[in-house]
Amino acid sequence: MPINAVYRGPADLPEVIPVFPLAGALLLPRGQMPLNIFEPRYLALVDDSLRDGHRLIGMIQPDLAHSANEETPALFQVGCVGRITQLAESGDGRYILELTGVARFKVVEELDVKTPYRQCRVDYFPFVDDFTARKGEDEVDRDTLLSVLTDFLKANNLKVDWGGVESAPNEALVNALAMMSPYGAPEKQAMLEAPDLKTRAEILIAVTEMDLAKKRTSGDPPLQ
Repeated sequence: MPINAVYRGPADLPEVIPVFPLAGALLLPRGQMPLNIFEPRYLALVDDSLRDGHRLIGMIQPDLAHSANEETPALFQVGCVGRITQLAESGDGRYILELTGVARFKVVEELDVKTPYRQCRVDYFPFVDDFTARKGEDEVDRDTLLSVLTDFLKANNLKVDWGGVESAPNEALVNALAMMSPYGAPEKQAMLEAPDLKTRAEILIAVTEMDLAKKRTSGDPPLQ
């Protein structure tokens, strides 16, 4: 999706960003994520993001396995900042958003703030390649990825728009499949932290193959 802002590198993004911890949510550069915002603290986050003009939200998973406080769980150290590229008001107090991923970040520190939502100082430099669209996509094993996708769809009685799949560039295909994948927080985090697109595709393929093998062995019913 086209966006109005141009982000050429880490210097174009703020060092301090609001973060939205959400388990199982994976945002990747240039990927689109729909969000239904209804909690007062995150409604305030959106309002402040729009008021400040940057329209940015850092999506990050809570690290529930290492959290003593469910209300303020520990965070994984890597997330992805997205720009609000669509916003609609529902009429019942909710915001319906779409975020477009810009770049991944590493958490430097969480700040002690008075806002109802959490804020972090972050570093984008470890992921500077994220600012170059389609970087490394020629290294992706597209044939294997599509083969595994076909097996997954058959095993779960699912259908897909093959015209859209076949026309999608490798970056868009890998990132969309990773974001839509039904796997848990550790698998999503591994795909997020992959050093390049080729590795992300390999992780997605491996996780899917293991899931398919497990279903064949256990006789689990297809996903609904």
